Amino acid sequence: MLQKRAWQRMLSGRRLDLLDPTPVDIEVEDIAHGLAFVARWNGQTKGDFAYSVAEHSLLVETLFTRLQPNAPVKWRLAALLHDAPEYVIGDMISPVKAAVGPGYGELDERLTAAIHFRFGLPATLPVVIKKQIKKADLISARLEAEQIAGFTTKEADQLFGKPSQDLTAGLSIQLRPPLEARNEFTARHADLLGQL
Repeated sequence: MLQKRAWQRMLSGRRLDLLDPTPVDIEVEDIAHGLAFVARWNGQTKGDFAYSVAEHSLLVETLFTRLQPNAPVKWRLAALLHDAPEYVIGDMISPVKAAVGPGYGELDERLTAAIHFRFGLPATLPVVIKKQIKKADLISARLEAEQIAGFTTKEADQLFGKPSQDLTAGLSIQLRPPLEARNEFTARHADLLGQL
């Protein structure tokens, strides 16, 4: 009888155990590549390219920085990496996560801890930082909902709240090929690591 496999071979050659991930098996190139090919909104967005989790992560880091301009660089890095586990477990919309149950959250937490350790962050973020990143994440979802996911302004405001115009000034979602999203994610990660 075959044993169940709980690991994935990454393009870097690493073998990532999904049930017991270790920081040494985490590479930013794998994260960036995976996130660039994972579609937000289950791919139900306007445009010639899917809106990737890599693009979303870049927007969340931008919004977090606007919300917290004096935040230490490590928390900006945490904002960029807030959905990093999705490079191997995909992006599930909230209703699906609720239906799957606590197993998804536990898997996400284990992967997050390994990713954080790999890049010098605490396994668990301080509650206040986590809340600030979540706020940026919600604002990002609001912009995405109206600009590319087909929601009316009224629907988007009801579901996600109405963000400050000052906070979102000049931010528009541009859909790009996965290679461009991957490269920008990798470059931004390197820039933030270089500032630590």
